[in-house]
Amino acid sequence: MKKPILVVLAAGVGSRFGGLKQMTPFGLHGEGIIDYSLYDALQAGFERVAFIVNSKIKDDFHNFIGKNIEKHMEVSYVLQELDMLPEGFHPPKDRQKPWGTGHAVLCAKDAIDAPFCVINGDDLYGRSAYEQMYAYLSKEPKEGEYAMVGFELGKTLSDYGYVSRGVCDVSENGYLNSVVERLHIISSVDGPLYTEDGKNYVLLPADTTVSMNMWGFTQNYIDHLAEGFGAFYKEAMATNPTKAEYLLPNIVGDLLKQDKASVKVLHSSDKWYGVTNASDRPLVEAAIKNMTQDGIYPDGLWK
Repeated sequence: MKKPILVVLAAGVGSRFGGLKQMTPFGLHGEGIIDYSLYDALQAGFERVAFIVNSKIKDDFHNFIGKNIEKHMEVSYVLQELDMLPEGFHPPKDRQKPWGTGHAVLCAKDAIDAPFCVINGDDLYGRSAYEQMYAYLSKEPKEGEYAMVGFELGKTLSDYGYVSRGVCDVSENGYLNSVVERLHIISSVDGPLYTEDGKNYVLLPADTTVSMNMWGFTQNYIDHLAEGFGAFYKEAMATNPTKAEYLLPNIVGDLLKQDKASVKVLHSSDKWYGVTNASDRPLVEAAIKNMTQDGIYPDGLWK
């Protein structure tokens, strides 16, 4: 079996952050969040990475991120563009927003020839998440035997605004039953709260397992993405043609309902760091500084 591939989603526009998070310095020597994720992945055993970017940022991304990791891992670049759709489909003329994470992975089909791990380029997951995922993918899972790293909800919230999280229902034997996307979760003195109408809030336990979009798939998942795109596109054109997104958790949920896949939930007790809002940046910078001082990361990742 070929060695697992790390697939990094880095084509997003970061609307709430106010800029391109994937090329924003966070480390002591100007490193981006992706640098730290790559370092963790490398330490866990990953030797190959595919970056999904868009043509507008490809060169800058290479100069900021790619040129450093190319010395340590086998690197490929994949473009995600609005018009890169399966045959017979076309983007509406007013569409500017990317088609979502499912479409991004579909764009990467030619770069994926082994089990693969998908991550968000602007999330810092922690070393143990990569170690668990690499170990799972290295055991040659059968087609349809997927995995997901679950985090504790309370360790993923922002102090400066609402976040969206995939709230997971996990079986007693550690497999994912379903994921429900909660689009507006806030931190409070009573614990995490979510609302669906902006008025009424419901308490969620802080140790609730949530998905942070760190998935492990076998290659046949890409076939499912291709098969399901037509139904998504039809609904998107009828309901929200300029903003509807083809999302990884939704496709996984459909496969679970149809008994076409299983998802092993790998639990991480690490704190997740991300920059949903611009105000999160100082907290992430401080966390990286502390982890560097504690020896988790070297002072200068690629020196």
